[in-house]
Amino acid sequence: MFLLELGNGFAYVGKEVRLMLGYTEMYCDLLFYNIKIHCYVVVEIKTGPFKPEHMGQLIGYTATIDATLKGKGDNNTVGILVCRNKDNTLAKHIVNGFNNPIGISEYQLSNLIPEKYKSSLPTIEEIEKDTDRK
Repeated sequence: MFLLELGNGFAYVGKEVRLMLGYTEMYCDLLFYNIKIHCYVVVEIKTGPFKPEHMGQLIGYTATIDATLKGKGDNNTVGILVCRNKDNTLAKHIVNGFNNPIGISEYQLSNLIPEKYKSSLPTIEEIEKDTDRK
């Protein structure tokens, strides 16, 4: 379902993808490759509101992917930060401070699961409970 929301051209690389740069180990939430625009797309999901420090984490992931995974014909990695909510003014000014393509979006759990899948998937409450533990 999530790939359909992203649009055409996305290939799933993995979740909790281990990234190493020097002696530093990081794990990004979701990693995709877009075959149309020839770049990696890292998606970081936060269960709370947007905080400026989330951008530092996302920039670390995009820079590491560019340094370790990006090929000669690839464009710079795109970073997408998905938060429960955000202050649009703060988010706009924080994003303008970075050179790599970065986006910040809000999500609503109630819109994630289509009605026909609800009986075979966890409830919204179960998802929220699981994400709050992390």
